[in-house]
Amino acid sequence: RRSCLPLSLRVSSALDRRPLRRAMSSGATAALAVVQFVEDLAAKQPTPGGGAAASVAAAIGAASGAMAAIYTTRKKDEEAQDEIHGTVAAKARKVAEALTAAARQMVSIADADAAAYAELQATWKKDCTLSDEEKKAVQDRALAVPCDLLRLCHAQAEAVADFLPQCNPGIISDAKVALHLLAGAGRAAYQTVAVNNPPEELNKEMVKLVRELGAFEDVCMPRFE
Repeated sequence: RRSCLPLSLRVSSALDRRPLRRAMSSGATAALAVVQFVEDLAAKQPTPGGGAAASVAAAIGAASGAMAAIYTTRKKDEEAQDEIHGTVAAKARKVAEALTAAARQMVSIADADAAAYAELQATWKKDCTLSDEEKKAVQDRALAVPCDLLRLCHAQAEAVADFLPQCNPGIISDAKVALHLLAGAGRAAYQTVAVNNPPEELNKEMVKLVRELGAFEDVCMPRFE
């Protein structure tokens, strides 16, 4: 049965529920709201759509990066020096905290995307009574959501790329997964930006961020022959 709660509340509830964390460790992935989200995404209905999919992918990427960071708090990390944060462990904790907060924000953006699309869809109806100015405001809000997601993906991917050389080598693959997912989600967000006809200057900003995401991702790619 479909939950009537917004995705952000369902995921937050799942993250905060200690028994569910134990279920996760035993492989009970089906206990998470992610399964319902995937089913909803696959259904013939307006939302959730691609914007929400990008947001959730970004959140998973950020969470993977947070895990890699928090595992970089070993005794040797407490002793290793970092010019800015004092120790590598201190930097790792800051990175993990920022990525965890970003993951929650990204899930909230999935709900914002659904709300923005529903509002935008209403302006297409013949009986819509909004003025042209009000319709423009709705369009601007719909455009702002994927722009915010792309900017957030860029900021967090940049942080992960910077942290990568100091990451615990035993879990560095999870940090690389974070980079790939954040970069992919950012590129996916750009597709929603593009379909909403952004002004030229805004589009230039978004394209620049997408290109830089590719550069961040390249730092963890093997060199194929």
